[in-house]
Amino acid sequence: MKIGAPYTPRAAPREGDREETRFAQRGAVSIPSGVDYFPRFLDRAAQEALRDEVMAILVEAPPFRPRMPRTGKPFSVLMSNCGPLGWVSDEAGYRYQPTHPETGRPWPPMPPRLLAAYAAIVPDAAPPEACLVNLYDSTARMGLHQDRDEEELSAPVVSLSLGDTAIFRVGGLQRNAPTRSFRLASGDAMSLGGAGRLAFHGVDRIIAGTSTLLPEGGRINLTLRRVTAARP
Repeated sequence: MKIGAPYTPRAAPREGDREETRFAQRGAVSIPSGVDYFPRFLDRAAQEALRDEVMAILVEAPPFRPRMPRTGKPFSVLMSNCGPLGWVSDEAGYRYQPTHPETGRPWPPMPPRLLAAYAAIVPDAAPPEACLVNLYDSTARMGLHQDRDEEELSAPVVSLSLGDTAIFRVGGLQRNAPTRSFRLASGDAMSLGGAGRLAFHGVDRIIAGTSTLLPEGGRINLTLRRVTAARP
């Protein structure tokens, strides 16, 4: 898969043909407190199935290049979303909205496989309302930032990685807090919750050629978030 090129996904299987995804039952590794790492959470078959579902999403909601607030500087990653809400960024600021910023169409539904992964990792959290799809080529980066545009900050953020390995950096609640880096490989998952919910984090680089999941390389990161406060 070439990031930014037109996508031609394989035909989606019929509902009755889909196999249940079985997630790895390995314990989480806490990086700092509240930042939990789940190595090899998705096996190869689950990665391939999720990849094909993401490809279908990107046909319906084509990748766009977000821009920084005020300056309009483009991000190095391409993005899309699925679910009731999607995260966007442009000169007007960061926000969630129910429609694609370029097509004006509603975001595609979140695949059941993603909802099941979120529930498996954070079983006590309210269901996610947004899944941000970040598309990295070998030159893309993501600077240190906090995920704090959500109304519901008590719900963990869950991330799933597909494709080439990323060097992921995480720090503390202040931008200048000490950081540490670790590798996120294809099939790995992580969550930021509790004391780590607002930890600064980012992607230093992509290690090209570390996965064969995406034929032309690159990385897909899926970030699931609860946006609005859950009502009793």
